[in-house]
Amino acid sequence: MNTVSVSDAELRILQLLWERGKLTARQVTQELYPRQTVSDIATVQKLVQRLEQKELVGRDRSTFAHSLFPLVTHDDFAAQRMAEAAAKYAHGSLKPLLMHLLDSDQLSSEELEDIRKMLDVHRKKRRKEIRDDNTTH
Repeated sequence: MNTVSVSDAELRILQLLWERGKLTARQVTQELYPRQTVSDIATVQKLVQRLEQKELVGRDRSTFAHSLFPLVTHDDFAAQRMAEAAAKYAHGSLKPLLMHLLDSDQLSSEELEDIRKMLDVHRKKRRKEIRDDNTTH
């Protein structure tokens, strides 16, 4: 995924598509702007157009009411944003973010256990790579 900036309004559309799947522009407008003024409809159209240009949203034109859908998963998008933040604020290291999350008690016990499991898998993978690397040299 290319590094692109996303406004808060564009992000709200992406979040809606991640949560609900394919939606028409009218459905997006109804959800985000219940009054659905002409200005609201035009705003959603412009935001969707920008998201298409950024290759974050696709459009299914096979029906009269075109369906919008995300071209990137929420997890991939979030991972890219975290990597960008790490590059911008911490010289590419995610350690400050991880340390902050651990220190702030924002993670549930289940999330902490998932992180432990991922670290174990990662540690075993690294050890195997080191062993494999040592046997080839």
